[in-house]
Amino acid sequence: MKHILPKLAIAVTSLAGAFTPFSAEAKTAPIEIDRVEPPHWWTGMRQDTLQLMLHGKDIAAATASLDYPDVSIVEQVTTDNPNYLFLYLKIGREAAPGTLDIHFREAKRETTLPYELKARTTDPANKKSFDASDVLYLVMPDRFASDGRTESEGLADLEFAIGADRSKPNARHGGNIGGLRQHLDYIDSLGVTAVWVCPVLENDMPGGSYHGYATTDYYRIDPRFGTNEEWKEFISEAHDRGIKVVMDMIFNHSGSNHPWMKDKPTADWYNFPDKFVQTNYRLSTVYDPYASDYDYKRTVDGWFVKSMPDLNQRNRHLMKYLTQNSIWWIEEAGIDGIRMDTHPYADFDGMAGWLRDVRKEYPGFNIVGECWYGNEGGEAFWQKGAFTNRKGDPELETVMDFVLSIKARDAFSGQTDPWHGLNEMYDHLALDYLFPDPSKILTFLDNHDTDRFLLEEPEDLGWWKQAIAFLLTTRGIPQLYYGTEILMNGSKEGSDGYVRRDMPGGFPDDGTVNAFTGKGLTPKQLEAQDFMKKVLNWRKGNDVIAKGSLKHFMPYQGVYVYERRLGDRQVVVMMNGNDTPVKMDMEQTLEILPFGTVKRDMLSGEDITIENEMTFGPRALYILE
Repeated sequence: MKHILPKLAIAVTSLAGAFTPFSAEAKTAPIEIDRVEPPHWWTGMRQDTLQLMLHGKDIAAATASLDYPDVSIVEQVTTDNPNYLFLYLKIGREAAPGTLDIHFREAKRETTLPYELKARTTDPANKKSFDASDVLYLVMPDRFASDGRTESEGLADLEFAIGADRSKPNARHGGNIGGLRQHLDYIDSLGVTAVWVCPVLENDMPGGSYHGYATTDYYRIDPRFGTNEEWKEFISEAHDRGIKVVMDMIFNHSGSNHPWMKDKPTADWYNFPDKFVQTNYRLSTVYDPYASDYDYKRTVDGWFVKSMPDLNQRNRHLMKYLTQNSIWWIEEAGIDGIRMDTHPYADFDGMAGWLRDVRKEYPGFNIVGECWYGNEGGEAFWQKGAFTNRKGDPELETVMDFVLSIKARDAFSGQTDPWHGLNEMYDHLALDYLFPDPSKILTFLDNHDTDRFLLEEPEDLGWWKQAIAFLLTTRGIPQLYYGTEILMNGSKEGSDGYVRRDMPGGFPDDGTVNAFTGKGLTPKQLEAQDFMKKVLNWRKGNDVIAKGSLKHFMPYQGVYVYERRLGDRQVVVMMNGNDTPVKMDMEQTLEILPFGTVKRDMLSGEDITIENEMTFGPRALYILE
């Protein structure tokens, strides 16, 4: 259990010096407790049962007791591992904030653990979360920006003290929370209203795990990114600007160097605990009515990769631990949403229960699950209230629209005929009847796990602008990947590092190009950045886009027209999905655009009169109000 005590001292300063015997007559060494999770809790929570996971040599042999008003031990659980003890405390409505002493006794050994109960600062009923009024800006902290701290900072108590090497695409590059904080003004200036931050929890892994998806401590920010306090300060500063923060979490697996792998709390804490069995990555088995038990088990119980052992959410103590952890970060840091990694790979019932428990505590809190499917039916299966789900209610309000990201590049860059181009977007949206709530679909063109939307910089920005405009004006909650605004491009080419390149200007030793100031950007990059800012800032606070209905018309002669409407307010988007001009009879859209109607194009500022016949130039784009 190397490094556990230093980590505990950092994460829970209130526990420093706590583990001493309270009996002067003790003849043997005191009971040792080297880890307590969660490190503290709160009074006044809507769910009154708190699980404490304690680790220490032979701690299971001890009996716990406490004497604190309206707090009691309702269950003391030992497992097949004598080094773990689970205490379940009931914290009543009359319990006051303070420090409760938990006494442990075993033969002649006695120890007291002071545990802090804090007063809540969050009003759960009014806790705001992200929705269709927001645009999420996805950043990978290691690749976005650094505040220039020295490479050795934060490495002292890590087992694998791996620093930055920007010459290697899959190594740590040195970005951190301080860098994010320094560039909040830039993020705000774009017009986005929320930041989705890839995982920031400790990843003390042999390979460095720069991406953050191999957690080794669920209660500690990776010291290479900063501290728990810095994370809270970043969120607070974001909130001061009206920007929400979505925290990336992973319940399907931990990192292989997590202390649990070295000393498992229970024999069934992990799936396939004695050998590496890889998942088949076939998520169709989750909804397939004919799936074999063998295939289904390989999907949900198999390890994602060898360095990410699969957690068993059917273990009630583990699921309680994970649920409390997410609630802890909501309460402790004030996050505004959660993105759950590899959601369908975890246990269906366990994840549904977790979602219900979070909503009990924070009724308006939103969580988006990564449900990576290549078909609309697979995506819809996972949304809360799914009509076609025979397993039960998955309880997940927001799902990710991977189908849109898969189709979008060819649809927008190609030519539009009755079956291709923008018709692919039309046909995709036509399947929204499968979803209980299409407004809660997370839409995106690319993210950190896919090729960039642009494989290379285009000669002309016409179709790129159409794709951005569509993303920001159609149904759902849009997400943009950092660098899209300056035309960052490329494919994975066998390595994720190539689509997770550093944001230019984010690091002290960067050269002459700086995305944050505009220095060194090409005219085309500046044009793209300005376009993005214009549409994003127009969208901000626009209820027609956030809450309005959607009506669209089959692309006719390559021209796609759709309307967003809220009451008597209307926004109409028109785009020519071809590189050639089109003269079009406007009879098709009479129901929303009577002849003679005059609308202002927010992009050009010009008035557009709807006539019987109109000409649309190559890749023409209008956003009419």
